[in-house]
Amino acid sequence: MFKLFSTGFWEVIARLILRNKIGILICIVLATIFFSYQWKHMRFTYTEANLLPDDHDVNITYNEFLDIFGEEGNLIVLGVKDSTLFTVEKLNAWNQLSEDLKSYDEVETVVSIKDLQKLIKNTKAEKFDLEPFIKDSITSIEQIDILQQELFKQYPFYDNFLFNKKTKTIRTAIYLKKDIVNTSARKDFVMLSLEDKINDFETNYNLDVRVSGMPYIRTLNAQNIVDEIGLFIGLALGVTSLIFFLFFRSFRATFISLIVVCIGVMWTFGILGLLKYEITVLTALIPPLIIVIGIPNCIFLINKYQHEVKLHGNKVKSLQRVITKIGNATLMTNVTTASGFATFILTESTLLKEFGIVASLSILAIFILCLLVIPIMYTFLPYPQERHLEHLNKRWIGGFVDWIERMVKYKKITIYLTSLILLVASIIGIYQIKISGSLIEDMPKDTAFFKDIKFFESEFNGIMPLEIMIDTKRKKGVMKLSTLKRMNELEELIIETPELSKPISVVSLVKYSKQAYYNGNPKYYQLPTSQENSFILSYAKNSSSNVDMLKNFVDSTGQYARITTFMKDIGTDKMERIEENLQNKIDKVFPEDRFEVTMTGKALVFQKGTKYLVRNLVISLSLAIFLISLFMAYMFRSFRMILVSLVPNLLPLLITAGLMGFLNVPIKPSTILVFSIAFGISVDDTIHFLAKYRQELQANHWKIRKSVYAALRETGVSMFYTSIVLFFGFIVFTTSSFGGTKALGALVSATLLFAMLSNLLLLPSLLLSLERNIANKEVLKEPSINIIPQDSEDIEVIEEVENLEENTIS
Repeated sequence: MFKLFSTGFWEVIARLILRNKIGILICIVLATIFFSYQWKHMRFTYTEANLLPDDHDVNITYNEFLDIFGEEGNLIVLGVKDSTLFTVEKLNAWNQLSEDLKSYDEVETVVSIKDLQKLIKNTKAEKFDLEPFIKDSITSIEQIDILQQELFKQYPFYDNFLFNKKTKTIRTAIYLKKDIVNTSARKDFVMLSLEDKINDFETNYNLDVRVSGMPYIRTLNAQNIVDEIGLFIGLALGVTSLIFFLFFRSFRATFISLIVVCIGVMWTFGILGLLKYEITVLTALIPPLIIVIGIPNCIFLINKYQHEVKLHGNKVKSLQRVITKIGNATLMTNVTTASGFATFILTESTLLKEFGIVASLSILAIFILCLLVIPIMYTFLPYPQERHLEHLNKRWIGGFVDWIERMVKYKKITIYLTSLILLVASIIGIYQIKISGSLIEDMPKDTAFFKDIKFFESEFNGIMPLEIMIDTKRKKGVMKLSTLKRMNELEELIIETPELSKPISVVSLVKYSKQAYYNGNPKYYQLPTSQENSFILSYAKNSSSNVDMLKNFVDSTGQYARITTFMKDIGTDKMERIEENLQNKIDKVFPEDRFEVTMTGKALVFQKGTKYLVRNLVISLSLAIFLISLFMAYMFRSFRMILVSLVPNLLPLLITAGLMGFLNVPIKPSTILVFSIAFGISVDDTIHFLAKYRQELQANHWKIRKSVYAALRETGVSMFYTSIVLFFGFIVFTTSSFGGTKALGALVSATLLFAMLSNLLLLPSLLLSLERNIANKEVLKEPSINIIPQDSEDIEVIEEVENLEENTIS
């Protein structure tokens, strides 16, 4: 029943396509116009990828912090390390640059050397006053000497905030308005206003200005993603079409394939717009992926058409057979590929869900386009010329297939031994794989903004914020001396940790207040004693200046405090050790019944997200294997065949994982995708081979060896063609400036190459070695779906289509 339905179904489809070609082409044009109209809804991401589910504890904690203290990633820093800055002209110009930046609507405030204030004791009014270090402009080198003396030696409160007293590096802090940090206004300010202002300053004063901070990094990183979309699409089209042409030696076939995949890319962008998804570092990969995956579909269909034309010379009959004989095969292979991507939908990460939805829908869309456009376009074209069919008889391809056949015939032990050695080596390599939760590791290393990140790491111990929020569980609990002492104890551990910068909190402000109370003597930069506390607090309460400085460190109720530190770009292992050390200190210093202390910040959220994705990798890959096994079970009705077919597809994944361990390629969000993508694509070769093998068994009266070799010869060429296209198609991604995208391209390419050899060498060898247990009529039952139907002369269909063709022409 299934067999009749399957064969009949594809004959109906063939009839519908070839009879209604004008109507179908009009529908495709209208659909393309509709999807193109959706492009206006496409948005580029303005935030880092949040890899965690919205309801994850880490995200909840981070959002609670934002509710209390606001957006923490709104700081852009400018830095200069140059002794010539400390001249009258250049230092005044540096201060004027900061003043100019204050005038922009996107800027909340700017803090430069000129904005720094001394906290001065006013004994008469019993309060603290603020007095600027620089009252107007600098007029002499003596003023600069005094300024350096005060800043670098007398006021530790500001050390490591706007200057590094050891290297005399100066920086300016620009705080953007929190409501524009995650909008396009941030991009306009950074890419236009800020860049132009800094370039002019560098040109006029011959100073190298370093720029960093999360808003700046996000903006330039997002722009790189946008720039690379066009690059990848162009390269993918160029490389795959060139390989296609070299195989087929036909401009006509190449042009048709390019039309199909270009429409597929347009539909992909349309799906992104229709679903109103942001273009992220992952979804940006989908359009070139569709090109790489679509070209093999074109190869299968056009190769079959040319083969049929050469066989009997009847064009309409050839096109009808292309649809009926290849339709099921391409449907199943595209469904399995889409399944590899679709497993990401079942994760709870929004980023991966969106990637899985768009990728799987786009793969099914490119299948439909190939099945409709290619046969229809060939109905309007003349017969292929003899030179277009020459590739079917290429000797070097025949030589490759002969080598494969000899290996399977005479070198099975060598194949098994090699596979075993690779398996053992891969397992050793897997144990060496590391996990990376770095926010900046994948960023382009040769860009100026990445070098600036490293500059600020060197001078100020990093730019990625790590926040510690202290809930005292009572109003005004932060300013109690006992709380401040506990915070100070925790800060001492942060100062001792070389990967973290000097912390900023209310503790520093209270220490500064004591120093001011003792007339600015730096040796009193410390927490007050209980006796001193009442005097100093009375001064602080009378000072509006202290209240203004306090609001960044303590919430309005006085219940919550924050300790802000910045961290270097460190590995996940180091990060976890630091987090563990801090947590142990927190548990020791802050009793649970009186305090609730949480760690958060962009860096920590990203690191936790990576760990979460690694756990989901196992789930998504397992689901991909399970789903594809179900397809195989439904197609071949044999549990043993499923087991045999999985072996040559799992081995390449293990080899790739082992290579990652040996080559120090860490598991991270980008490389996590490799396994599900590669498995979904590589299993296509297995389906084609086993489908042809089963057909040969029936044709050869269950003569196993003859059937294996016949299937090998029939499918070997197509498997080679498609694998080469996929290999070079994914190699395109190695041109990326993003480390993760580069690794993704190289690893998927390697996996697919291993998968091709595994399916051509290991799979046939297993079938031959296990022939008694697998290939008999009881085990290998009648399939539910005839992937490659037996040749049948459906005269009624062909005659009807031929009559229609004649009527259309006339």
